[in-house]
Amino acid sequence: MRTGAPGHDADVIVVGGGPAGAAAAARLAARGFRTVLIDRASFPRDKVCGDFVGPAALAELADLGVARDQAFRATSKMADLALHVDGDQLTVMGIPRVDGLPSYGRVIPRLQLDAWILDAARNAGATVLDGRKVTAVQQAPDAITVRGQSAAGPWQLRTRLLLGADGSNSMVARTLRGGVPPRQDRIVAVRAYFDDVDGPAGQGDVCFRSDSFPGYYWLFPAGGGSANLGVGMLVSTYPQSGRNLREMLQRLIAEDASLQYRLRGARMRGKVLGHPLTTYNPRLPLVGDRVMLLGDAAGLINPLNGEGIQYALHSARWAAGIAADCLASDRLDAGSLKRYQQRVHQSLGTDMAFSRLVVQLFRNRNLNHVWLRALRTIAARARTDPDYAHRVGCVLTGLTPAVSTLGAGTAAKIFGQALVPSPAVASRHRLGRPGQSRRRAPDGTGDTARYSVTPEEFKDWAAGAGWALAEFTAQLTRATITRNPRRQDHVMDLGAGIPKSRPD
Repeated sequence: MRTGAPGHDADVIVVGGGPAGAAAAARLAARGFRTVLIDRASFPRDKVCGDFVGPAALAELADLGVARDQAFRATSKMADLALHVDGDQLTVMGIPRVDGLPSYGRVIPRLQLDAWILDAARNAGATVLDGRKVTAVQQAPDAITVRGQSAAGPWQLRTRLLLGADGSNSMVARTLRGGVPPRQDRIVAVRAYFDDVDGPAGQGDVCFRSDSFPGYYWLFPAGGGSANLGVGMLVSTYPQSGRNLREMLQRLIAEDASLQYRLRGARMRGKVLGHPLTTYNPRLPLVGDRVMLLGDAAGLINPLNGEGIQYALHSARWAAGIAADCLASDRLDAGSLKRYQQRVHQSLGTDMAFSRLVVQLFRNRNLNHVWLRALRTIAARARTDPDYAHRVGCVLTGLTPAVSTLGAGTAAKIFGQALVPSPAVASRHRLGRPGQSRRRAPDGTGDTARYSVTPEEFKDWAAGAGWALAEFTAQLTRATITRNPRRQDHVMDLGAGIPKSRPD
C-alpha cells in the first residue's frame, strides 16, 4: 500500500539517476513509497568512468534484478588484473573470491549500466523525470521543495525526504554542506574507447609511469575487441603537477610499452572525455534534516583506486533501508537519519582511511621513486605469496576482507615493508626534504623531472600525512575492538549470489 501525506508530491525525491540514485529509487518504490527520480540528462546517457563493475557491485545488481537480463549477462567479464610500472608487466593477479562473491568483475559502459538500473526503478514503481535540471532546494519544517528548469519551463515539487545522488558536483551536497568539496578530495580522470584492441579479453591493465605518477592509467576490455582506456590524477600534489590529462593520455598511448602492445592495431572511437571526482572525506556530513547524500554526491569514491560504483550501490541499499524506517515513523530529522552516516562510517571507514593515508603520502612527488619501488616490491611478493596476493587483490578491487579485517600488526606486516624504505634508501634519495629536487635514481626507477617542494608545501603535506595517519590508526583500533565475525556488511548466498543483510 502506497503511503503519502497531504501537500506532498512524493514521499521521496531522488536527485540523480546514476547507480546510487536509481538503485535507491528502486528499493524505496518497491517498499510502497511514492518515489520520484529527477535527472538533468535524458537517458540513456554516457558518463566518464572506468566502467569496471566489481564482484560486490555485481551482487548488489543481482539483488536489484538487473543481472537477470540477457544483455547484462552478455557483457564482458574481467577476472585478472595486470600491474605495470614503466612499461614492465610485474604480475598478473586474479580477482579474489571472497564470501561467495564471483571471482570476476564486468566491464559495462555506463551508457548501458545506468539505463538498466533506471529501468529497475521504473519497474519497481518509481516515477522517472529525466531532462529536468534541479536549480534550488528549499527546506521547511514539514517538507523540502525542489525547484528546477526543463524544456517545458520551470517546475517545483514538494517531498517528505530528499536523496542527493547527483554526482561529484552535487548541488544537493553543496546546499547541505555550505560549499564545494575541498581541493584535497578531488581526482580528475579522462577516458576514451578503443576498438580492435589486442591481448587477453579477460585481463585488465593498471599502469604507472615515473613521469606521470601519482597519476595512473588503465585499460579494461569491454568485449568484442573494445576497451575503456583512461588516466586519473590527484588534483592536489606537492608540487602541483599541472598536467593536461588529455595530452598525457595521448603521450602514454604513443610511448608506453604496455599500452603499445594492446593498442598496436586499435583505433579510438569518439572523443577523450573528462570528469572530476570527489573522494571520501569522513569529516563532511552525509545527512541533514530530511536530506541524505548517496554515492558520488556523498564522496563515496575510494581515493586509492577510484572505485565508486560498488560504494554507490552499497549506499543506496543502506540509505533505502534507513529511509524506509524513518518515513514510516515520520521521523526525518538529521538525528534520526544519522544512522545512515554511522552505517557508512562503520562499513567503509577503516578501508577509506587507509586509502586516504596512502594517497596523502603519494602527493609528495619528490618521493615518486619510493612509491614506484614499493609497487615493484608488492608485485614481487604477490607472485610468490598467495595469501599476500589475495590481500592486495582485495585492496585493488575494493573487496573485503581488506585492511579492516587484518588488525594493525598484520596490516603493518603486509603494507609497511613495501611502503617504508630502508634507512639506506632514505639517505640515498633524501626523502621529502623541503626545497630539494631529485633526478632519476641510480637503479633506473623514479621520475625524470626535477621537483622542488617548498618549505610551506612540505609542511602542508606532512600535516596532511599526520592527520591521515591519526585517522587510520583510530579507525583501525575501533575496528579491532568492535570486530565480530557476525558483524559483516553482507554474506553471500552461494546458491543465488544475492547479498543478505545480517544484524549489526
